[in-house]
This record gives sequence, structure tokens and C-alpha cells, in this order.
Amino acid sequence: MSFENGSVLLFRWFGISVYLHWLWLLTAYYVVLVRVSDYSSRVWNLIELLSLFGIVVLHEFGHALACRQVGGKAERIILWPLGGVALIRPPNRPGAVLWCIAAGPLVNVLLVPVTAGIFLGAVALEWKIAHPDLYNLLKTMAAINLGLLIFNMLPVYPLDGGQILRSLLWFPMGEIRSLQVASAVGLVGSIALAGIAIFLGMDIFWTAIMALFLISRAIGGWQYAKALAQEEAANRAAPLVSTVPHQPINDPSSRR
Repeated sequence: MSFENGSVLLFRWFGISVYLHWLWLLTAYYVVLVRVSDYSSRVWNLIELLSLFGIVVLHEFGHALACRQVGGKAERIILWPLGGVALIRPPNRPGAVLWCIAAGPLVNVLLVPVTAGIFLGAVALEWKIAHPDLYNLLKTMAAINLGLLIFNMLPVYPLDGGQILRSLLWFPMGEIRSLQVASAVGLVGSIALAGIAIFLGMDIFWTAIMALFLISRAIGGWQYAKALAQEEAANRAAPLVSTVPHQPINDPSSRR
């Protein structure tokens, strides 16, 4: 059994290792044993959690496989309570980065007609009466996939929408300036999202975790952009060093 950064290795697929962070246990405890639901048994809570797990895994593999497609490296995915993180290293080009980021939400887009279609089929078959637990599960999965898609596409760095915004700005602004702008928008957006969540009466615990994560990543993006700017300035200021081998000078006066 392999551990990395508080995570345990679950499986490998397409040469990509998928790790589960121990904080997922807190999510499992809350979803399966604590949360009030419409199911008749806690077993359905577990099935719902595993279904959510599957959607998140597919989303992250979208990022990872797209990264490999453009010549980048993708070897690990870490799943934790707020979703997943595909540890990818795409080529340092705006187009390549844009495709790597957009491929994740694209998976959810493709799942929308699948999950919605299955749920509409359950409605047509009147499973709400005949199979209420299965009906509620299908309805929840369709809602979760759509909700994840909408939330992820918000232009708030480091969400996928914020990273897509950064990639688009990269074309006219360059690598460093685009990251600075996206990080600043992400910081403001994170605070706004937290305020909206509190106003709507959402769970304060999960709201705080979400806000802290987004704010810390936005600040991290700004600091990384600052480091890149300093490195670029240092490279510009550094004297040029010739790489041409020294050639001896044919000076007759040196002959004795």
C-alpha cells in the first residue's frame, strides 16, 4: 500500500495513480451516517457517495488525458473532500494549458445528457412510486453533475473557470500578467462566493473550508506570478555570456 501527502493509493489506470486523501473519510462519515436524506437506508447514502466519487474521477481523468495528448505529463490524481486535483504538467503554451483545463468540465458536459436522460427515463417509468430510493439517487446524480459543472466554470481562480480565464488572457497578456489578473479576480470571487453561501444559509463548516481553499490558492497564484516576474527580471538583467569557444589570436608580436 502506497501513501503520499496523507493519501492512500487506490488504483492505477492508463498509468495514472489515483490517491484518496484521508479527509475523504470525514466526507464519508458525514454523507453516509450524519446527513439527513430521503433514502430509506444508509446504504443508498453510500451508493450516492460512490457515484459522486466516480464523477469526480472521470472529471480529473479528463484533465490528465488531455495533458498527455498535448505532450505534457500526468501521473497522479489526488481526491479529497472538495473534489480532486490532477497533478499535471502541460507544455508551457496557452493553447495547451487551455485544452488541459477545459477537458475536465467537458467530461461533465458529456455526462449531462447521460445523467439527465436516465433520470427522465425514471420519471417516465414512474419509479418515484415503484422505486423511490433509486429515483432519488438518479435525481441527485443528475443535479450533482450539473451543479459541479456550473460551480467549476465560475471564473474564480483556481476553479477550472478561473484557469480557463487565465489561459484565454495568456494569449494577449502573456503568462505572468494573465496569472496576476486571474489570481486577483479569484481572490475577490472567493470572498464573494463565501458571502453568498452564508447569505443563503449554507453549512458554515463547508463554506469556511471552501473559502479558505479558494482564497489560499488565489494568493498562491499571485505569489507564483510574482516569482515568475522576478525571475524574468533577473534573466533580463543578467549579462550575456558567450558560448563560442575561445580562439587563439594570431599575433606576430607574440612570437619570439
